[in-house]
Amino acid sequence: MKYSRVAITDKAVEVLNLLKKKHGELIFHQSGGCCDGSSPMVFEEGEMYLDESDILLGQLEGVNYYMNQDQFEYWKHTHLTIDLTKGRGSSFSLEIPLGVRFIIHSRLLTDEENKLFNKN
Repeated sequence: MKYSRVAITDKAVEVLNLLKKKHGELIFHQSGGCCDGSSPMVFEEGEMYLDESDILLGQLEGVNYYMNQDQFEYWKHTHLTIDLTKGRGSSFSLEIPLGVRFIIHSRLLTDEENKLFNKN
């Protein structure tokens, strides 16, 4: 069985694909508290500065999903599913002008997932 830290719903994929078509290569970055709290935000690749403190959690539809290591300390025991909701967030994420925003549903990792992801 293949395990991942992040997943995405079908309706979120639809919007993500629209954004890819319009903007090209994208990244997800989970905010560390500014603007919309801990919201997943989408940017054009290269628009946001990433450094060694940003952790790659996985890839969704060819889009890398990053989180800062400080934020990761709070979320490391969870699996994140990116979904979509109506309404404007107060972030700079690319989906905001569409009248929707990406949100996170989280659940605790299973014992098996925890063992796999936390081998260290």
